[in-house]
Amino acid sequence: MAQIGTTSIPPLTRFFRLLKVDRKLIGHIYLYAVVGGLVSLSLPLGIQAIINLLGSGRVSTSLAVLVLLVMLGMGLVGLLQVLQLTVSELLQQKVFTRTAFEFAYRIPRLKGDTQRSYYVPELINRFFDTLSVQKGLSKILLDFSSAALQAIFGLVLLSLYHPFFIMFSVLLVGLVVLIFRFTGPTGMVSSLTESKYKYAVVHWLEEMARTLETFKLAGTSPLPLERTDKLVSGYLEARSKHFSVLKFQYINLIGFKMLVAAGLLILGGKLVLEQQMNIGQFVAAEIIIILVLNSVEKLIMSMETIYDVLTALDKLGHVMDLPLENNSGSKLQNSFGAAGGMSVQMNGVSVKEADNRRYLLQNLNLNIEAGERICITGRRNSGKSLLLRIMAGLQEPSEGIMNYNGLPLNSLNLESLRQTLGANLEKHGVFAGTLLENITLGKEGIDFDTVQEMAEITGLNRLVQEMQDGYTTMLLPEGRHLPESAVHKILLTRSLINKPRLILLEEPFEALNFPDRNRLLKYLLDPAHPWTVVLSTTQPELAKQFKKVLVLHNGELLTVTNPARITEEAWYNEVFVS
Repeated sequence: MAQIGTTSIPPLTRFFRLLKVDRKLIGHIYLYAVVGGLVSLSLPLGIQAIINLLGSGRVSTSLAVLVLLVMLGMGLVGLLQVLQLTVSELLQQKVFTRTAFEFAYRIPRLKGDTQRSYYVPELINRFFDTLSVQKGLSKILLDFSSAALQAIFGLVLLSLYHPFFIMFSVLLVGLVVLIFRFTGPTGMVSSLTESKYKYAVVHWLEEMARTLETFKLAGTSPLPLERTDKLVSGYLEARSKHFSVLKFQYINLIGFKMLVAAGLLILGGKLVLEQQMNIGQFVAAEIIIILVLNSVEKLIMSMETIYDVLTALDKLGHVMDLPLENNSGSKLQNSFGAAGGMSVQMNGVSVKEADNRRYLLQNLNLNIEAGERICITGRRNSGKSLLLRIMAGLQEPSEGIMNYNGLPLNSLNLESLRQTLGANLEKHGVFAGTLLENITLGKEGIDFDTVQEMAEITGLNRLVQEMQDGYTTMLLPEGRHLPESAVHKILLTRSLINKPRLILLEEPFEALNFPDRNRLLKYLLDPAHPWTVVLSTTQPELAKQFKKVLVLHNGELLTVTNPARITEEAWYNEVFVS
């Protein structure tokens, strides 16, 4: 079962924080509930008055007035419920909207280490727990609060009929508290376990869908059903444990209702026979008792909803609690002029694995002057991609110091840093949106002429001409319906569109033909452009085009003294041939 760790904030604390945000709206709901609870008592009191009036044999206009008052009371209670529903609907909309924007704000700002520890797309499935919070919160605020207030007002009114009912009220409240106290924590634990297995099942189904062709080519592999069976079995076991807690609460409720109803009927009858209560009071008291018991039943039956809401808040918390990048530091545009390239310095930079067992890169020292064109080469899996990710601020060094134009990375606002970057570090950076959105990412200040200019340089313009809708063509996630070369051109156009000060490119020419590659390389190396370029490749022929070439070998950076004669270096065969 997939694990994503535990949160340090208890679910109940998260629930009260949620209520605090919308306390004004919730205050209105409780106000309507209090007034509705008081008005609802007009039914038993009105019936008591009507019975007393009928018992006296004096039927007059007073009877019609009492009936009218009871009807008005019932109508007012209904109106208050409509108002509660209206406020509750507004609250549900606010919860969904706030959670959606919270996710949208946090996802692009998650720290780079998050991707090493979690599969982020699977984590985002927790957003669907927002629906559980919406529906459950509404039920808790409406049904649970109304039932609780109705029970309290009913018990207070009941206590006015006879001192015995005070003892009954204390006993009733005590038993309800005991049921919640001894079964609540167990039910919470079982609900969380059930939810973990639920998401594990969804994750596995998503994995099969993501690698659909892999399982198709496997023929009759039993793995899909075997893994599903294992996870579903875990879910069913967890669900059964959770339901046993709910069933225990329901059984207690049934026994509790039987004892209370029987006891009060017997005692109420005795009080009537001893003339300590009249018939009207007895009927009213029994109606109140029925209302109280129904309210207690609502409270117990709401426990599953409460578990669902608390569990959903815990799951949302797994995403909300993920650490974000530092965006409170110095902004680059306020620190130095906008013209010219960017210098990058590394002093003793090292990166460890997520479990800190070994170094992926160790003690790297690098000085890139503003406006330099650097090629970093080496064998595959030598750490070139990781090095570029560090330069882009996507991966924090475990040790050492990173400077940009003399400013330490830890003191920078990372968003402002990336505004000055043009990076192509991933091959699956196409998302569901229009071609223009995939190029500009919605950034302001990019005119359409610049888009067309960059598309012509990368060769993307030929693809656009073949599209019926041009730049408004909708693209599928990861550009699934596009050839690999088209995806590369989209990402390259995106990297150059904002005329960046630092360009970071990872194997940018893999899928490009020679004319496109040569045109783009010439544009990148043109001295008329003041930017700094750092390009990684495993192709020694491409490295020869650069004046400065660094080789990442055995975790160290080696400087090539003569890039044009790179094939004559002593380590050439070990790096490029072996």
